[in-house]
Amino acid sequence: MTDTSASWIWLNGRLADAQVPHLSAYDRGFQLGDAVFEALRARRGVAIEVDGHLNRLRASLQALSIALPYSDLDLTAGIAQLLAADGLDSIDPAGDAAVRLTVSRGTDYARGVSPHPSGEPSVVIQAWPHRPPTAAAVARGHRLITSSIRRVPDSPMAAIKTTSRAELVYAHLEAERAGADDAVFVTTDGRITEATTANLLLISGSTCATPRLGTGLLPGTTRAWLVGHGDEVGLRMVERDLRPDDMFAADEAAICSSVGGVFPIVALDGRPIGDGRPGPRTLAMREAREAWIDAVSLRGRSGA
Repeated sequence: MTDTSASWIWLNGRLADAQVPHLSAYDRGFQLGDAVFEALRARRGVAIEVDGHLNRLRASLQALSIALPYSDLDLTAGIAQLLAADGLDSIDPAGDAAVRLTVSRGTDYARGVSPHPSGEPSVVIQAWPHRPPTAAAVARGHRLITSSIRRVPDSPMAAIKTTSRAELVYAHLEAERAGADDAVFVTTDGRITEATTANLLLISGSTCATPRLGTGLLPGTTRAWLVGHGDEVGLRMVERDLRPDDMFAADEAAICSSVGGVFPIVALDGRPIGDGRPGPRTLAMREAREAWIDAVSLRGRSGA
C-alpha cells in the first residue's frame, strides 16, 4: 500500500476493498454532514487512548440521537483487524498509523433535515501510515492567523466532533492565503478557543495554560493527557480563559492533537510568540508524549 491508497477499510462489521464504492449517495453523512468521527494514533497495532475516543464518540452520537450497532469491543477489534490487514501492526520496526472511525446516520432517501428512524447507521474505520513531521518542520514551528470565523462559546455543537468541517476548511484556506500554516478561532466575546484540528497551549515559566472547557472548543484527548501529565516535564497545567494578547505574552505556544501530537507555534498574525522559535518546554512535551505512546504500545503488545 502507499500513503494515499489503503488496501482495506472496515465497513459495517467486515473488511472491504478500499478501492471500490462503499456508501450510497443518499447517505446523510454525505448529504448533510450528519455524522460524527474520531481520529487516533495506533502503534504496533495498539489503538492509543481508544477508551477515551470511544467515550467521546458515544457522547457525540448520543447528542445527535444516532444509534451505534456495535460495542466498544467490536470497534476495537475492527481497528486491530484493519491494521493487521494493511500491515500497520508490526512490532519491530514499530508500525505507526492514523486511524479514523466515522459513524453516519446512514441512508435516507427522503429529502429534508429531519432524520427518519428507519435508517441504519454507516460505520467505517480507515487507517493510514502515520508520518511524523520532519525535524526541520518541528524546528520551524507553525505560524497561525486568527480566523475571521467567530465561535459561540456556549454552543452545544462545540463538544460534538461532527463531519461538518466546512468552517475548518474555510479557516485553513484563510491561513493558506495569508501564507500561514493554520488558524486559531476566537469566540464572539474575544476568548481563544482552539486551532482548526488541535487544542492550544501557552507556556509561561513553569505554567502551561490551555483554554477551559465550555468556551467553544472540542475537549481533546491529548489536551486531557497533558492536563494530567504536565508535571512529567516540569509544568503546572491550568485551564482558564485566554485571549489573543495572552499568546504574545507567553514564552512558548503549542497545539496538540491525537494524531499530530504536540507541535510548536512560533507566530500569530505575523507577530512572534516568545523569541519566535520552538521553545524547550514545548519540545520536551512533544518528546514525553511520543515516549508515552511508545510505552503504551509495548505494554499493549505484551499483554501487560
